[in-house]
Amino acid sequence: MMHPTQIDAPGFPKQGCAELIVFVGVALALLGVPGATGSAAASGASRSKPGSPSGDWKLAWSDEFNAPNGSVPDPAKWTYDIGGKGWGNKELETYTNRRENVSIENGMLVIRALKENYTGPDGIAREYTSARLLTKKLFSQTYGRFEARIKIPYGQGLWPAFWMLGNDIDKPGGWPGCGEIDIMENIGREPGMIHGTVHGPQYFGAKGIGAPYSLSDGRRFADDFHIFALDWEPNQIRFYADGNLYHTVTPASLPAGAKWVYDHPFFIILNVAVGGGWPGNPDATTTFPQTMQVDYVRVYQRGK
Repeated sequence: MMHPTQIDAPGFPKQGCAELIVFVGVALALLGVPGATGSAAASGASRSKPGSPSGDWKLAWSDEFNAPNGSVPDPAKWTYDIGGKGWGNKELETYTNRRENVSIENGMLVIRALKENYTGPDGIAREYTSARLLTKKLFSQTYGRFEARIKIPYGQGLWPAFWMLGNDIDKPGGWPGCGEIDIMENIGREPGMIHGTVHGPQYFGAKGIGAPYSLSDGRRFADDFHIFALDWEPNQIRFYADGNLYHTVTPASLPAGAKWVYDHPFFIILNVAVGGGWPGNPDATTTFPQTMQVDYVRVYQRGK
């Protein structure tokens, strides 16, 4: 996601059976062997149980969303962005913290994008609502593995994302100087493709440094759960989908003279936007409600 102003081994799912092919793919990813680049044949993450991270990864923070049905997300872990105004991206929704838009159901975080006439705290009526959760001021970390198991929504004009911003976003200069890491973004008109991108000074918005990852055989990301992960270390950021390494960013990837800003704590964001300059707006083919289901979010650190 662009911020407002313009704006390895996966952990194991709570459901599913182990599959040797996925385990091998994860091992290759740990060795730095790309499992797929661009158009890749990914295994469905809901069918895999790759096991907890091997090597020296240590769990630092997580949310398994195991609260009773109808609960709100843990307020000790999550806060909300509230309101509309387009968020710098010409988005159409108003973000809320209502149970209609966000709740825990069957051990999952569920974010619901709804088509409804709703007037938010800014007094402006809009046609769509959704939710945007973040760990800002509650949890942030420098370096590590950031991972989530997610089933995204589907439809023209939908824009689900799992991403991070530098925790100095509110200081003078703000975005993009704080840095942004988009672990997973999807735009509805590309149902079989996700994107991993970094944004910073001199390389933000359409100039962000990113790469796509595609499923094979006409499959859609909305048809199943998938594991999206980021390994972030000094001077290197690696993007994974279902254990497949598909994008690596280092200081050498930046435009000449651009600053590497990925050396301080970042916080996590989960949201579903509706409309915007990149995905375009919903059309007659788009159905509502649409949901993003999150099985877990886990963050690891390298062991000492």
